[in-house]
Amino acid sequence: MEIAIIAHDMKKELMAQFCIAYCGILSKHRLCATAATAKYISEATGLSVDRLMSGSQGGEEQIASRIAYNEIDILLDFRDTRPTAKVKPAELELLRMCDLYNIPVATNIATAEVVITALERGDLDWREIVNPRSDYNNPPPQKPASGRRK
Repeated sequence: MEIAIIAHDMKKELMAQFCIAYCGILSKHRLCATAATAKYISEATGLSVDRLMSGSQGGEEQIASRIAYNEIDILLDFRDTRPTAKVKPAELELLRMCDLYNIPVATNIATAEVVITALERGDLDWREIVNPRSDYNNPPPQKPASGRRK
């Protein structure tokens, strides 16, 4: 499955701790994240994370676009919870896209744990049915090795 990850600045450490705790599960799936979050996670866990643009430069829009093309199966989006935090239109659009395309989304650690443990149990296998594999999700076929030697 393809898992997109976003963590606002004040939540990056929490996201890194979450990824460390669930590294065994996450390592079985493809991960992508906005730039600073991807760097933070990969340095903390050693996991391979596709690095998108930063949130302020369009990373959230990149994830929304991948959702529209059925290239994301789960979104972990640890958001700024301060009362003074402003919600950007791109964030609202991202959540709307998750609703539209039935993408499980977790905006806090409690829900993220439920989603990731459900993923491990196979509870999200229904995503394989509604998410036909795009070229992005499928690696190119391997060419068979030639049996002749020169």
